[in-house]
Amino acid sequence: MATILVRNVDDAVVERLKAQAKEHGRSMEAEVRALLTEAAGPPGDLTGEALWEFLRSGPKVTEDFELDIPDDYSIPPNPFEDE
Repeated sequence: MATILVRNVDDAVVERLKAQAKEHGRSMEAEVRALLTEAAGPPGDLTGEALWEFLRSGPKVTEDFELDIPDDYSIPPNPFEDE
């Protein structure tokens, strides 16, 4: 694990971090670690809950749209279906 030293943090920011940490029931160090982890975004290999959270936070479709399907389109047979 790496160590990060942040200098010249405004006193008001430190007080807000302390209050936030207390609200979440953890140390200020743990609070800052959680904030940095969240700010860094999801890991490169998205799996499980991280993937769902990433998908939920994506763009939303807000307009109606139509999908053009050709008249001659047919669904291919299911290769796993018993005949």
